Amino acid sequence: MVEKQILVVDDEESICLLLKSALMTKGYSVLTAETPEKALDILDKNTILVMFIDLNLPGMTGVELCREIIKRNPLVIAYAITGYASHFELAECKGAGFEDYFKKPVRLVDVFNAAERAFEKIERWKKN
Repeated sequence: MVEKQILVVDDEESICLLLKSALMTKGYSVLTAETPEKALDILDKNTILVMFIDLNLPGMTGVELCREIIKRNPLVIAYAITGYASHFELAECKGAGFEDYFKKPVRLVDVFNAAERAFEKIERWKKN
């Protein structure tokens, strides 16, 4: 069984805390980062395969962060979180390797379903 650990990256502390608290009620272990640098530091020390990443981050965009993370570990399943979504931005997200995206305010049921699908996919991969 894969440890169900999730990384949430958002520069808004309240979003990090909300998603962490909500996902923990579903049995997930959740780490949070408010900067891309902190996220990369966490990933240097932990193998986390499921993450939710805000697109508007300080210093490095969520798209750039996703590209870097997937370059390091192509098995990552990442979901984008954004306050607004244009067609260009959505295409850029897909090209960066995001599995899907959620528009703020994100519905927790959508986050729960995405996390569940991601871990089911990882379990299938591990069996092969």
